[in-house]
Amino acid sequence: MNDIMQYLESNKQRYLQTLIDFIKIPSVSADPKRKPEVYRAANFCADHLKRIGFEHVRVYDTAGQPCVYGDWLHAGPEKPTILCYGHTDVQPEDPLEKWDHPPFDAVVKEGRIYARGANDNKGQYLTQFFALEAMLAKRKILPVNVKVFLEGEEEVGGEATEAFVRKNPELLSCDAVALSDTAWHAEDLPSICYSLRGICYLEVKVKGPNRDLHSGVYGGKIQNPLNALANIIAKLQDDHGVIQIPGFYDDVAPLSDEERKAFKAIGDDDAALKKDLGITALWGEQGYTSAERNWGRPSLDIHGIWGGYAGPGAKTVIASEGGFKVSSRLVANQDPHKIFRLYEEYLQKITPPGVEIEVKLIHGGSPMMVPFDSPYLHAGILAFEKGFGKKPILVREGASIPITAVFASVLKAPSILMGYGLHSDRIHSPNESFRLDHFYKGMLTNVYLYDELAKIKK
Repeated sequence: MNDIMQYLESNKQRYLQTLIDFIKIPSVSADPKRKPEVYRAANFCADHLKRIGFEHVRVYDTAGQPCVYGDWLHAGPEKPTILCYGHTDVQPEDPLEKWDHPPFDAVVKEGRIYARGANDNKGQYLTQFFALEAMLAKRKILPVNVKVFLEGEEEVGGEATEAFVRKNPELLSCDAVALSDTAWHAEDLPSICYSLRGICYLEVKVKGPNRDLHSGVYGGKIQNPLNALANIIAKLQDDHGVIQIPGFYDDVAPLSDEERKAFKAIGDDDAALKKDLGITALWGEQGYTSAERNWGRPSLDIHGIWGGYAGPGAKTVIASEGGFKVSSRLVANQDPHKIFRLYEEYLQKITPPGVEIEVKLIHGGSPMMVPFDSPYLHAGILAFEKGFGKKPILVREGASIPITAVFASVLKAPSILMGYGLHSDRIHSPNESFRLDHFYKGMLTNVYLYDELAKIKK
């Protein structure tokens, strides 16, 4: 292991420059105009896989954004096959005015690299890639068979990627999936996530008259689409966040006593969270701690509202239509397509006379959970102990990586979430960053991971 540690140490500057070059590709999958940039990011990764000796490297077209595949399958049939997953796309960078630096300039300061994608997922994926590179450079062999699979649309739900996986189960067949795309529970507390929430993301439009109207002439005579929209949103939850859609909670798997005890032992510093976010109180479903609400209960959030006039001064207009985007994070046993149908039925029911409503599913993803006794999960625990010198805690994650549930159902493969991010990295927000010590230690930890995985008997 000393030779690999020396190799990783001596190549730190090159690793950082590679990350900077990767970051400078603005691969925003949500923007159709930037699809060429998503392809550029895919080709960037494919070229690097070829450089270190991976075979059958190819950028695959899909109905959405491109996927990248490559493999190294020379460890022998008795060794596990691990699918190394990551995503090449990033979130949109807006609002631009809240960034301290241009979002794709990759500014390094005070032990961090600041840029869109620095953590999610370009920096974290490269911890996997450079671990593989180091092993091949110094040992000329990997301890397990490895397939690398990268998608270009994780940030927009991955619908085409899911279809690709379902059409290519033999190409992607594996014993487990290794990925780095999650965060630690606290700054000094390594964490392995064993469960992710799913998601159901909708766009809702409320339409009224065939044109915008003068509020003095028509106000009080007709239903105002924006008033109706506000009333509809208000009926989605009660004052404590309980979702009012009939049947929404029917399939929710309850938290076990064992898990609730484990969450309590981890502890949640609610005071520190409020201070960090600059808020005066936490909020949510009663009878649960903040961690339980975030990790083990479904949620509902409005992401955007539009319609009418929002410019300077006054304009007394009744807008002809408005809309909003809303999502629910889902927990074990909830199906995103069933949840969409429940949303659709309820929204139609509560829409007042005088306006019409359109409900569209943008994307959905199922929840994912890995059993506590999984040997692959245990391998991750041992790798963290060796790489960071601390035993990691096992946590759930409130966010979603939709493809992990597809890997579980189609490939029958559990996912090992070796995340090196921190909540202070501000992913999806202005001034996203990634700690460089986690970038470098993550590479070494992933080397330990692959060595531990090699000990598992198929």
